[in-house]
Amino acid sequence: MFRITLRLPSGTPEALRAAVCKKLGVGADEVAVLPRKRSVDARGTPTFVWTADLRFADPETEAFLLRKHGELLSVPPEEVPYRFPTAQAVLPEHPVVVGFGPAGIFCALLLARCGLRPVVLERGGPLEERVPAVETFFRAGTLDPSCNIQFGEGGAGAFSDGKLNTLVKDRSFRGTFVLEQLVSAGAPEELLWQSKPHIGTDLLREVLQNLRREICALGGEVRFHAQATGLLAADGRVRGVVCADGETVSSGTVVLAVGHSARDTFRALHAQGIPMERKPFSVGVRIEHPQSCINRSQYGRERLPGFPAADYKLVAHTRNGRTVYTFCMCPGGVVVAAASEPGGVVTNGMSYHARDGENANSALLCEVLPSDLPDGLFAGLAFQRELEQAAFRAGGGGFRAPAQTVGDFLAGKASTAFGGVRPTYSRGVTPCDLRTVLPAFVSASLAEALPLFGRKLHGFNRPDAVLTGVESRSTSPIRILRGETMQSPSLAGLYPIGEGAGYAGGIVSAAIDGVKCAETIVLSANREALR
Repeated sequence: MFRITLRLPSGTPEALRAAVCKKLGVGADEVAVLPRKRSVDARGTPTFVWTADLRFADPETEAFLLRKHGELLSVPPEEVPYRFPTAQAVLPEHPVVVGFGPAGIFCALLLARCGLRPVVLERGGPLEERVPAVETFFRAGTLDPSCNIQFGEGGAGAFSDGKLNTLVKDRSFRGTFVLEQLVSAGAPEELLWQSKPHIGTDLLREVLQNLRREICALGGEVRFHAQATGLLAADGRVRGVVCADGETVSSGTVVLAVGHSARDTFRALHAQGIPMERKPFSVGVRIEHPQSCINRSQYGRERLPGFPAADYKLVAHTRNGRTVYTFCMCPGGVVVAAASEPGGVVTNGMSYHARDGENANSALLCEVLPSDLPDGLFAGLAFQRELEQAAFRAGGGGFRAPAQTVGDFLAGKASTAFGGVRPTYSRGVTPCDLRTVLPAFVSASLAEALPLFGRKLHGFNRPDAVLTGVESRSTSPIRILRGETMQSPSLAGLYPIGEGAGYAGGIVSAAIDGVKCAETIVLSANREALR
């Protein structure tokens, strides 16, 4: 196997294969071309940068090409494929997984593949119910507190951009494994070689349902509308889960993958003495621009056939020492209503696989530190809720969102109308002064960062860009403590995982945490069997 890197005007695997054959002077039947990575270099004339592995059909051809094109070919580093440990023992009781977002799905999937037949408890509904419930909320403002963008099969990530890039360092092992499982479940194969993998909420839904079907086919069970309200414990070990309907599920292995919006669950766990701590989190708004503006800033032109809708990622450090950054950028997407509680407005971003919407949007966030808040473990949760309720009031009810142009926000005056950028928030927006909604330190930090971002990305602070509030659920303000074995220090057999527990920051990192948890459970069972 040899590796080659080429710059091409086309982003299709077919164009890559043709270019490899032309560059090396071989026929298509003489070389197998395996795409490994595709990225975009937007400097000057935008091009695709391809890395591919090559396998030659004939040793003599290989030797000849190495002599002739040795400067183009290199030996790729050896990659050790990820191998999940083999279960050598069966747990005395089925493990219970609470929550069916990315962390819970991948933990349950791997436990099921080991024959451990997990029982999944998900407070929301399956996607077959969840999609109509969310669409009804978008259209009519009728909120189902147990089945919405935050709760249900797939978690919040099921209604998002479906971005799968991650900063987790083991992308070459567990991260790649996660992407491979998504492809096996129906996601496009291009996920395996895109530098910024993306599914889109439309394709992600079918993938998630296929993963659920595999879990059930392997003997696992997924119970929807089954909210966990407490734990059973004895002798320092978890003994099961209590559900809202009074049912109990006995197990000495319970995985908490509850997500960042399970506020009532956090309180119930705290009441039972499960150790937690406050952690930094972020709040802010969604910012919208025409996608053509982002394309022009990144590519030098509004449209570039064959190239993906341009994206961005920006960070600034303000004079008061805070970090402001963009998050969950959705090229060609829309801003969506993501509330899970009555009387509160929450925004998020969503896009489909094609990313062909008129606008681009991103969260524009300011960090919030525990020192910014009153004492108390749940001060962050209260802060989020107060912000969401203030946005609901400013929006005028009906889950309309407060919104303001960037020009008016920077000028310190309320908006009364919008310009060339049309807000896409699904419940409609009410022009206002967002400084009456956001805390002063958040408003000041965003106002300082916007011109800085405008210097990094031309047009980012254009006066008619739209700010829609509030983005309050990007991260959890709570961390459920765990030790080196991923178990709670106060209750053996209890595994807090994923974004809600404070150990992940996106779809892939949460899935990786679920994989690690399943590994830990299997290895622990194996050790017990040897005693």
